[in-house]
Amino acid sequence: MIFVTVGSDIPFDRLVRTVDAWARENQRHDVFAQVGRGAWEPEFIPFAPMLTPTEFRERLTAATVIVAHAGMGTILSALQHSKPVLVMPRRGKLGETRNDHQMDTARQLLELGKVNVAFDEEELRTQLDTLGEIEVREPISPYAELDLISGLRAFIHGHPLPHVKS
Repeated sequence: MIFVTVGSDIPFDRLVRTVDAWARENQRHDVFAQVGRGAWEPEFIPFAPMLTPTEFRERLTAATVIVAHAGMGTILSALQHSKPVLVMPRRGKLGETRNDHQMDTARQLLELGKVNVAFDEEELRTQLDTLGEIEVREPISPYAELDLISGLRAFIHGHPLPHVKS
C-alpha cells in the first residue's frame, strides 16, 4: 500500500492532486491519503482529512512506501519504521507554508541519503512510476543519542557541557 500524508497542520493539494491523477491514470487501487482539512478532495483514491495517532501508525506500518510533505514528524516516523519515503516539499512562494523550510529539509535529508525527493509535480510523477526502486533506508532509533541527552541534562541543571567526541 502507498500511504500519502500531508501532516496535521495544513492541506497540501498540489501533492494530493498529483498522486490522485497518477493513481487514476495507472489504475492504482493501493493508495490511501490523509489530506488535511482543505477545500479539495481526491476523486480516485480513498482518503481521510485527518487520522488519529493510532490510525496513522496503522497506515504507516501497513504501507510499503510513504509519499509525504517534507515534515519532520512524518519523515522521522517513516525512518523509524524502515519505510521508503518520497517527499515533495511545500513551497513558501506558492503559499503552501510560511517559508521554504521544507525545501531546506528535503535538500539536507536527500544529501544525507535519508529520503527520496521530488521537488515538483513532474518529478513526483516520475518517481511514482518507479516506486519499486525506492530504497528502504536504515532505521533510525526512536531515542536521542546519549551525547545529546547528556548535553541537555547538563544544560538544564546548569553544569558545564560534557566534552563531546568528534
